Amino acid sequence: MTQVHLDLGHLRTDGLEEATAFFATVDPEALVDAIRATSDDELLELLARDDIRPAAVRGLLARLHEYAVAERLAELRGIVRFDLERRGTLLERRALRFDAGAMTLVPDLDAQTPVDVVISTSLVRFVRLVSGERNAGLEYLSGKLDIEGDAMLALAVGGIFKLPGTGEIALDPTTLDPVDVATALADVRPDHLKRVMASAFRPIVLGEIFRRLPDFLNERKAAKADLTIGFRLLGNPSGEVERYVVRVQGGVATVEQGDEGERRDATVTCEGHDYLRLATGHLNPVTGVLKGQLKVKGDKAKALQLSSIIDIPRAR
Repeated sequence: MTQVHLDLGHLRTDGLEEATAFFATVDPEALVDAIRATSDDELLELLARDDIRPAAVRGLLARLHEYAVAERLAELRGIVRFDLERRGTLLERRALRFDAGAMTLVPDLDAQTPVDVVISTSLVRFVRLVSGERNAGLEYLSGKLDIEGDAMLALAVGGIFKLPGTGEIALDPTTLDPVDVATALADVRPDHLKRVMASAFRPIVLGEIFRRLPDFLNERKAAKADLTIGFRLLGNPSGEVERYVVRVQGGVATVEQGDEGERRDATVTCEGHDYLRLATGHLNPVTGVLKGQLKVKGDKAKALQLSSIIDIPRAR
């Protein structure tokens, strides 16, 4: 791992010309290390300056390929716009064109310039994303990052950054820990979650949650359980109904996609965003049934039992 030899504090006394030269020539791994060692408050202090911020954003984007995993970068194609703000005020708007490993800044950019996707977030969060410290998928789920357009292209950009001193990917936005998802959903607005679950990110989120459900089985409570619960998830923009079956038997939980020919004790039908809230403890199953968010066909007691023996903690 590269040692931290760089201190961003000297930028406090620099102007635009010096800052531009610094970001154009600094070692990329040393820069990422220095960003990781700098607090949010210190980054805010620097990025609030009109003579530092444009040089920092332009420099980070122009040299993105130097702190990205080359194989991941080569898979990207399209134009990605970054709208960077502070407290709701747009401060920087930049765009990159990706084409099979080649990357160029888009000149003469304005809000009408055609792009494939727009990523909107705060300045500090943008810097944390490109330094590989924040998971773009979790930021998207939590509403701290907004995506308009090709969500998978945006998240692919968030998955190209490498750990300093290695060729390894820092964070993969498509690999989600359910505990992290539960934490991210703590304060998310319902309308935002609905939009996320209507995007191309939907199957990844649902797939990861169902895949990891058995990891959160309470073995003591499940020791004598014998139940099979089907889930029909609505709200897919394609009109498809996603189907999963969760079985608990002999203290072991298994999950299968699809439900053709399966014997089920009960079937729960709900919107995809409501299932996500249910699975992560943000929707009480009884409340969901009473409000019509969850429709249960079959043995309601067995459906409730499943909720009691699979528990995803809401925070670490």
